[in-house]
Amino acid sequence: MCAPTIVRIAHEQAARTGRRGFLGALGVTLSGVTALGAAAVARPARAHAAPPSGVFDLTHPLHPGLPIWPGSPPFTSAAVNTYDNGGFAQNMLAYWEHSGTHLDAPAHRAPGGATTELVRAEDLVAPLVVVDISARAATDADAGLTVDDLERWQSEHGRIPPRAFVAVYSGWESRLTDPAAFLNLDAGGAPHAPGIDVAAAEYLIAEHDIVGVGVDTLSIDHGRAVDYATHTAVLGAGRYGVEMLAGLAAVPPSGATVMVGAPKHVGGSGGPCRVFALV
Repeated sequence: MCAPTIVRIAHEQAARTGRRGFLGALGVTLSGVTALGAAAVARPARAHAAPPSGVFDLTHPLHPGLPIWPGSPPFTSAAVNTYDNGGFAQNMLAYWEHSGTHLDAPAHRAPGGATTELVRAEDLVAPLVVVDISARAATDADAGLTVDDLERWQSEHGRIPPRAFVAVYSGWESRLTDPAAFLNLDAGGAPHAPGIDVAAAEYLIAEHDIVGVGVDTLSIDHGRAVDYATHTAVLGAGRYGVEMLAGLAAVPPSGATVMVGAPKHVGGSGGPCRVFALV
């Protein structure tokens, strides 16, 4: 909603100027939003109480300093209304769909695949499997989840349940405060970060009928991937991915339930989401 005072002022100014219309009267341009968003990030965050025991938030706060895929514009937030001007605080947000902790809908990679509003609600609540590859990722930036990792997990925790969501913990979020280290670009500009081997993705789909996969990096593929085979395998099979998950080290490897608060805009290829693990 837009506060009545803002609407009235905008229309009055638009009528006077007769040039830029409603949005011009508001003064909302992409450059203006970007500048205001950069200023907004400097505001101190309000402290919140710790979540109740058994509920784990697997979501990074979305802000302009969060690492994003090379070439994508940063998240911005600009105040467009205040308590003193209409009685309601209100911001305008601008962001790429694939920013922060976000969903990859099938349509992101698969022509004709489901867009965000068509991802089934029942697939967004699922048994959570967390596979830890952090020891290997600590010495190999291109480490990936393998079929051997999955079989080893099953030898310790039992068979991966059907319609599960499988998340890979690589420990990559320890680099989050240094965006350059998180992106980890080589001399040619190619990123290097852990992901999921395509063979492991195909195994999870064929043998366990999973609903989706998640990673704590920017891509379910290895960062250095050029053919994006894991995206093709997962999204092409009608499953979804969640990238840039947070806090997976705090969640048990088995026994939890994941809840993916996915976006639902029509025609979307994905979007920022809030993800919880219930233990």
